[in-house]
Amino acid sequence: MAIERKPIRRGGIKSAGYDRSARVLEIEFDNGSVIQHTAVGEEIARQFLSSGSPASYYKDNIQEEFTVRRVR
Repeated sequence: MAIERKPIRRGGIKSAGYDRSARVLEIEFDNGSVIQHTAVGEEIARQFLSSGSPASYYKDNIQEEFTVRRVR
């Protein structure tokens, strides 16, 4: 599944994207690793992608709440 990511470049996050139909949030970090969180609701993804502090939002609302799969 190819998810189009948009540049974020803040807080160690290089880019991120969301697949609404699959409910998958994909995040690429500055170190080159890419992960996918599954069963993420559209509102959570929208708030993360538009956050002024995406790293904090990720740690507070996504990191421990949703199943993660390492892509790269």
